[in-house]
Amino acid sequence: MSESARTPENVLRRLEWTVIRRLDGLLHGDYRTLFRGAGLDLADLREYQYHDDVRHIDWNVTARLQVPYVREFNEEREVAAWFLLDLSPSVDFGSTLVRKKAISIDFVAVLARLLTRYGNRVGAMFYGREVDTVIPVGSSRRHVLHIMHAMATRPEVSGASPTDLGDLLRTAFQMMRRRSVVFVISDFISVPGWAEPLAHLAQRHEVVAVRLYDPLEMELPDLGLLVIQDAETGEQIFVDTHDRGFRKRFAAAAERREAELRTSLRHAGVDALELSTEDDLVDAILRFSDLRKRRSQLAAGGTIPQHLVASK
Repeated sequence: MSESARTPENVLRRLEWTVIRRLDGLLHGDYRTLFRGAGLDLADLREYQYHDDVRHIDWNVTARLQVPYVREFNEEREVAAWFLLDLSPSVDFGSTLVRKKAISIDFVAVLARLLTRYGNRVGAMFYGREVDTVIPVGSSRRHVLHIMHAMATRPEVSGASPTDLGDLLRTAFQMMRRRSVVFVISDFISVPGWAEPLAHLAQRHEVVAVRLYDPLEMELPDLGLLVIQDAETGEQIFVDTHDRGFRKRFAAAAERREAELRTSLRHAGVDALELSTEDDLVDAILRFSDLRKRRSQLAAGGTIPQHLVASK
């Protein structure tokens, strides 16, 4: 899509027709699976039924009556969701016409519109070299367009300092007092130390890590002699991608980074969704929906399939 065609209004209208309408049919309106309310007021107790969330089992009553009972709550109908957006230089990368930033904008547009269509509120926090923009929560289509426009029109970040994702997470923890659904959307190319503040954030909020990546970051094709530049620091290096040994070392280093990332997300205890520049957005949202449905399996002692948790 040309830059002139990627105005926020055009992008959102296209997504409403090509993505959100498809999701309406595929999800069958089951948005409660995706976005749960934050209310915790106990309303009633009843016998456990198939498909109930096992995390709501009242074990004291179950032990007393020898029959599984679950707690029912008066949930707040309104969900407050925040998008913590890494918009550092590395997010501008894309090996084809689609950049990670464009995928981030589309994903935010779809999730924010799904939420606001049902009266929920969304807000955003932007990180470039520091947290420089906070858009308070709102619930209208115009508000979604405002977030998209702010993402699309940001000036390029200058300087030669690496991303510190921990700064974004610590700032969010300090600012967001009310329990919310939080989407951390980043390529997670950052200095170390972000896993601990992510875990702290997840103790207070319901956190989903959306990891952006481009296939070229995982494996280099044979393209001959190239000059590669680090988007974060500006450092350049001359490489020979025709060298099979170099390509193998590159792939091995990428795999080590992947393993470290998966370990950090797992230790932080957050849901994770991989989002490639080659992904179909409907498939990505459905993977997210599947992930949410399977969380109860984890609470019951099961496991979440590896293709849903921090894997490609």
